[in-house]
Amino acid sequence: MADLEDVQTIVLALPETIVEPDLSAFSVTHRGKRKNIAWLWLERLHPKKGRVPNREVLAVRVQDLEEKEMLLDSNPTAIFTEPHYAGYPAVLIRLAAIELDELRALIVNAWRCQAPRALVKTFDQQQRA
Repeated sequence: MADLEDVQTIVLALPETIVEPDLSAFSVTHRGKRKNIAWLWLERLHPKKGRVPNREVLAVRVQDLEEKEMLLDSNPTAIFTEPHYAGYPAVLIRLAAIELDELRALIVNAWRCQAPRALVKTFDQQQRA
């Protein structure tokens, strides 16, 4: 079982990452801009009202729609989507239902999608050393 503090720990172990103080978004810097790797799901509780952050569900960027479909099939208890994310490369994760190692792998892959290539290369070299 994971929580937002686990997400923060994982993200901050990656180079050039930024964590919003309220833990609502996690990003990496790329060409001077913040690129989101994960963020709180904004859930619509009432059809005619605005979305509200759900601190128990994290949206995580994925490489492409093919990876998204594979992830959705791999662990439907923890990983899901909603119509708002149709056609967008991200999945929703129930933090209480995912193992920490799986969450770490998803966040590292999200970071790889958004980080500059040179930074990813340097990170990979350091991991092998």
